[in-house]
Amino acid sequence: MSVLYRLLGRTVCNRRHQCVQCVRCVHSDGDKLDHQPPAGIYRSPLRILKEEYDAVTSGKALPEESKVPREVDVLVVGGGIMGSSVAFWLKQRHPKGISVAVVERDFSFTRASSMLSVGGIRHQFTLPENIRLSMFTADFLRNIREHLSVLDEDPPDVQFNHQGYLFLAKEDRAERLAELVALQKELGAKTELLTTAKLQKKFPWLNLDGIEVGSYGLEGEGWFDPWLMVKALKQKNLSLGVRYIEGELTSFEFRDETYVSGGSTHVRKELDNAVIKCSDGQTYQSRFAVVVNCAGAWAAEVARKAMIGTGSAELSIPLPVEPRKRYVYVVHCSDGPGLDMPLVIDPTGCYSRREGLGGHYLCGRSPLPEEEPPIDDLDVDYDFFTNKVWPHLAHRIPKFENLKVKSAWAGYYDYNFLDQNLIVGIHPYHRNFIFANGLSGHGLQHSIGVGRAVMELIVDSKFRTIDLSRFSFDRVILDEPLFEECIV
Repeated sequence: MSVLYRLLGRTVCNRRHQCVQCVRCVHSDGDKLDHQPPAGIYRSPLRILKEEYDAVTSGKALPEESKVPREVDVLVVGGGIMGSSVAFWLKQRHPKGISVAVVERDFSFTRASSMLSVGGIRHQFTLPENIRLSMFTADFLRNIREHLSVLDEDPPDVQFNHQGYLFLAKEDRAERLAELVALQKELGAKTELLTTAKLQKKFPWLNLDGIEVGSYGLEGEGWFDPWLMVKALKQKNLSLGVRYIEGELTSFEFRDETYVSGGSTHVRKELDNAVIKCSDGQTYQSRFAVVVNCAGAWAAEVARKAMIGTGSAELSIPLPVEPRKRYVYVVHCSDGPGLDMPLVIDPTGCYSRREGLGGHYLCGRSPLPEEEPPIDDLDVDYDFFTNKVWPHLAHRIPKFENLKVKSAWAGYYDYNFLDQNLIVGIHPYHRNFIFANGLSGHGLQHSIGVGRAVMELIVDSKFRTIDLSRFSFDRVILDEPLFEECIV
């Protein structure tokens, strides 16, 4: 029995029955073909050795390892930055004691939120938990070779650019920005409040019309390559024994558990198996002790498969996460800001940052509620740039009046429409279902810390390093939003 099953007080199935459905089938011509038993069917070590011995003595190949493990301690749904982070920390804590499998429906990550982001990391948030999560990720990136190096492979390099973030504020937000800088500095962040005089001296290419102050990250802020980060995490995880499965979770299977309460006997549905359709078109079962929802923008779909949002009582409350489409534009300006350019956030919500050394920049803006685009595809609306982004950029950085759009892409936020904040923790009904969802655009920079927090919740039954209790699903049930002011 594994470490995790003992921790949860659960035992794997010990049924020893055999039937034509679960062990082997007989074709009409009498030939017997081995089939993988469904999840949870017990095969003794002696039987496994006998099957292997029979295969060798008869000149047949040894049975291939199944694409999907029949039983696993932790099943992670979603193999992007969040899912890979959860898997990494679990194997760091118990390299041999916990088995981990990650299900990802698209290994090319064509719709993964983190892969299609601008790769930013900042300490400038308004909630202490978010500040601490970002600071932890910055420290992780500084020591990434220690964390993610793999024997006989090149050391990981995610191309961390330390140019910082610059938030600009008008007079009505100046006092609040000063309070936030004080909070960030109290927690250890290297953030500085700059007056217009200091801003003009440090960034002479800025037009400071209407700007009262700015907050600037001096250390640990900037941007990095999300593709290289996920690649490094996955490579490390594979070396630690994590199973990556290219397939889609199609459904959960439940088992009935009886319990006595108030003198009456009740039956409750317990999550037991995952049904996974792999890229080869075949369907497999995998029994798990814990399942972690890291499905990003599609997390609510995974939750509904567990009856979350479709059941009664605690199961009647849905996960408030949905995909929201966002555009990123690549522009060129030959005489634009140079190497000293941070990621600039205008009061209008428009952002821009340098990309490489050839006069290219990334820019964009989150649409207003009435401007939300449809999510049917990832087509880019270039009129949105012309009408809603470029005028504000050119006003704030006059050199951008002469920019040229070179390309663009669209990606999805895993948007928490309750309060645009993380939802993490155990569901109150399904005690083996864990959320790690709804980061609304700051998942890339917080996933390393959230992954560690999920590991602590599974192994230690509580958060040990960064207390994320306020981000639990309870606030969704109670309709008590916890807003983060700095959503870009």
